Amino acid sequence: MRYQEFPPPPGLAGLVDCLWLSDAPAAPPAAAAPAPVLHRVLPDNCTDILWQDSGAAFFVGMMSSWFDVPAARPVRTVAVRFRPGAASLFLGPGQAPIALAGLADERAELELLWGRSVADRLGDALWSVARSDAERLALLTEALYARLSVAPAGARAATALASRIAAAAPAGQVLALRAVTELESSGGALRVETLAAALGVSRQYLANQFRDHVGLSPKLFARICRFRAARASALAAEPGQQGHDWASLALDSGYFDQSHLIRDFHDFTGTSPDAHLGKR
Repeated sequence: MRYQEFPPPPGLAGLVDCLWLSDAPAAPPAAAAPAPVLHRVLPDNCTDILWQDSGAAFFVGMMSSWFDVPAARPVRTVAVRFRPGAASLFLGPGQAPIALAGLADERAELELLWGRSVADRLGDALWSVARSDAERLALLTEALYARLSVAPAGARAATALASRIAAAAPAGQVLALRAVTELESSGGALRVETLAAALGVSRQYLANQFRDHVGLSPKLFARICRFRAARASALAAEPGQQGHDWASLALDSGYFDQSHLIRDFHDFTGTSPDAHLGKR
C-alpha cells in the first residue's frame, strides 16, 4: 500500500493537518485465501474527507477506537485531514451547523454536507480524466479555499489566514480550538476540570462545546493524546533483551501504572503493546 502525506495548503496549517494520497491493492480472491485485513487505522484525534476513484466521497468523523479497512478492489484516494475542531469550518457555509459528536466513529457521504452538485463536480474533476498527484492535490487545495470563501491567490499570500478564520468562528468553536491546543500541549495530562477553570467556563459547558465542535469528549480526546505519545515513544525506543520496559514508559507518559497503558493499547489498537509493536 502506498501512502503519502503532504503539508497543508499555504495559510491553513492551523486548520488542516495534511493532505494525503493512497493506493491500496485489492485483497486476494476468497477462493485463494480468506481476505486479509488491508490496514488497521488507529484513532488520531483528526477527521478526514476522502475522495476515491470509485466515485465515493465521504467525511470520516472522530474515532474512539481502531477499525480495519479491507479492500475488494484496488482503490486510489486523495484526502484532507483536518486539525481537531476545525472540520466544521469546511462543512459550510450556508448550511445548518453540524454537531460532530453525531459523526464520531461514522462516515457521512459528502453530498449530504456539501450538496450533490458541489461534491460531484469536485469528484469528476479529480477522477474523470488522467491527472498527476500534484494536479489532484491542487484541485483539492482550491476546493478547501472555496469552502472558506477565500480566493486561492489571497490565501497563498496570507501568513495568518488560519488564525483569522478561527478567531471569526462561533464562540463555542473558538473555545474548543483553544481547549484542543491546551490538551495537545500537555500530552493529554491536563485534567478537564483544570482546563475548564483556565478557560473560564464550567466543566459541563466545555464538554458540550468540545463534543459538538471536535467530536469526542475532552476526556477521551486527552486519553488518545496520551496514548499516541506513549506509542510514539515506544516506537522510537530500542527494546532491551527483555523487550520494552512498559512500566517505565507508562510512568513517563503520564499513566498511573503499566496496566493502565496496556488497557489503552487494547482499546486503541485491538491488541497488546508487544503484539502491536511486533507488527510494525
